[in-house]
Amino acid sequence: MVAVRTGASGDRITAVSELTTHLDLPVGVDALAAARQVTKAALTAWGLGDPQWVDDAVMIADELVANAVRHGGGCLRLQIRATDGRVTIAAVDGSAVVPRRREPDGDGGRGLAIIEALCDEWGVTDLDDGHKCVWVRLAPPPS
Repeated sequence: MVAVRTGASGDRITAVSELTTHLDLPVGVDALAAARQVTKAALTAWGLGDPQWVDDAVMIADELVANAVRHGGGCLRLQIRATDGRVTIAAVDGSAVVPRRREPDGDGGRGLAIIEALCDEWGVTDLDDGHKCVWVRLAPPPS
């Protein structure tokens, strides 16, 4: 919903209740750079958060996409949604396997721990086509 009203000075004031962006990502390591760039550009363009908050959001997007590329049959799509001051970042991949936290080792295992440390909540939505959407809801950006 977009509400437009005219202020006392005659200026138009626009309130947007939801902002979204979707990006189809290349399969492979190029997906990570694309996810970082789009996440930073979108959140900055939307005027959300301070630089550290945006950096945390970029790290979350990077981890989601890295996990999808590595364990989920390739990341098909990155979604970023801002609704009522809350941001959700999601990665849709080609697998129905639900991610699980594991002990870190020399080969990885830190992704979900990083995500959990930086977010309010995360979860998985099963999609009708056999794919899944792993989503992360961020803490509200600082004012």
